[in-house]
Amino acid sequence: MMIKAIVNGAQPFEITSPADGISCNGRKTEWSAEALPSGGYSILMDGKSYVAEVVRTDRDTKTVTLQLGQRLFEVKLEEPMDRLLAAMGISEASSRKLNDIKAPMPGMVLKVLVSPGQAISKGDPVLILEAMKMENVFKAPSDAVVKEVKVTERKAVEKGEVLIVLE
Repeated sequence: MMIKAIVNGAQPFEITSPADGISCNGRKTEWSAEALPSGGYSILMDGKSYVAEVVRTDRDTKTVTLQLGQRLFEVKLEEPMDRLLAAMGISEASSRKLNDIKAPMPGMVLKVLVSPGQAISKGDPVLILEAMKMENVFKAPSDAVVKEVKVTERKAVEKGEVLIVLE
């Protein structure tokens, strides 16, 4: 499989993983990465050592912002399906169905912050779930309208249960 990585909007790299290892722009690359207690990563690539910190990730645009030393690198990843859809004039983000908000783990609904019919914007808080003794604020994954709230406050929920239906 070949992944295209576009660095800072300009430098494209084609990364492939044939049976004999990882290649970048057709050149075999030796690398390894290890998570650090600080949350960053220690990377060894072609005999050089780097420490990288993940500053931001955006799953919708498949973009990761990394900090290496004092420099920031924005890396946009394109898989073969992304390139095929783009060639056909279709944006995956625009064709993606709005996802209902589901519980990622069992927990207790502490507060519902939205109501049916309410218009919400990407990033708006919609619900607070207590799980593993921590309060987790769920935010709107995109601009949407709340179609239905399927839970009530102080109700226990199971992993995968639909909490809020969006339209």
